[in-house]
Amino acid sequence: MKRVAVVGVAQTRFERRIVDRNYADLIYEVTTGALEDAGMTIDQIDNVITISNDFWDGRTISSMAITDACGAYGKNVSTVEGDGTFGMLYGAMRIWSGSFGTTLVVAHSKSSEGSLPLITNAMFDPIYYRPLGLDAISSAALQARAYMDRRGANPEDWALVSVKNHGNARYNPYAQLPMDLTVEQVMASRPIADPLKLYDCSPVSDGAGAIILAGEDWVSDLRQKPVWLKGVGYAAEPHYLGDRDLSNPQALTQAAKGAYEMAGLTDPKTQIDFFEIYDAFSYMEPLWLEGLGVCPAGEGGKLTSEGVTKMGGRLSVNPSGGVLSAHAVLVAGLVRVIEVVLQIRKTAGAHQLDRARIGLAHGINGPCGQSHCVWIMGEN
Repeated sequence: MKRVAVVGVAQTRFERRIVDRNYADLIYEVTTGALEDAGMTIDQIDNVITISNDFWDGRTISSMAITDACGAYGKNVSTVEGDGTFGMLYGAMRIWSGSFGTTLVVAHSKSSEGSLPLITNAMFDPIYYRPLGLDAISSAALQARAYMDRRGANPEDWALVSVKNHGNARYNPYAQLPMDLTVEQVMASRPIADPLKLYDCSPVSDGAGAIILAGEDWVSDLRQKPVWLKGVGYAAEPHYLGDRDLSNPQALTQAAKGAYEMAGLTDPKTQIDFFEIYDAFSYMEPLWLEGLGVCPAGEGGKLTSEGVTKMGGRLSVNPSGGVLSAHAVLVAGLVRVIEVVLQIRKTAGAHQLDRARIGLAHGINGPCGQSHCVWIMGEN
């Protein structure tokens, strides 16, 4: 199986509401940006993967609204209606199969133009769950409570994650919510769904992202240092919330195991230099780290504020500010990949880490992380 690398990346600045550009404008911006980054032309792209969702776009076959903008005319085009990490998986598989040499993956979202409660309520069973009014936030509150009950944690523990990630966002020019926060400010913020408060929740965001994948026979002729896909894993759990333990993400554990094995990692806690994790809510960071098998505070006993602080300091988690600082639905996972690429290239600017040779990017689909995709990426 041929090796595949990310050779071009681009992202917009993420904002609460973008009114001067439509979907096609955003996609054109990141498509041309990724091509310029890679030193390629659109003629060198074999196929295109678009990432969109009819519910969020407010139209059927939403991908058709941006195919011209990403230069897909005359090319093989497919659409993924899920997180960007899964779209990247589809694109990489096309190269691994030997059918294509290069792939452009683009994702867009203007969450500000939809209703989050209505749209995310639609991901639940229409007979039993939707009438309850469940949505992304209320279901996340159930998961946070379940995790707190199992770990014996307090809301102050999650508040430390919010403080860290919004603080990291101050050094990321693409982030929407760079802030200096204290635990006290997080705890005093407006209640959203017990136990979650305003600063425990990611914002509504507009924006887009793009990456270019290339097989090993392409990379010697391209501008950027290749960042290699070393391993990937993906898995899903049952759809019904009551059919799984929300405090124990088995799909993530399974996905991580597959990614580690493919990458040849035996001790990910010490072999991975940094993590970009899909932290749509503050409690998710330690929960997902536990599922990834790298949580220093998750090896038995009570999860404490001290343990959460140790996690953030020792493991270099979400140096970009994470999803808590910018959450364009469908794009956010692809941005985790982009941020890993920037770190490994040593082009992350003010939030560049001293040690960034191997990184992990993570994305989720479905309520409470029903499915997960884990990527291991490295410089060689």
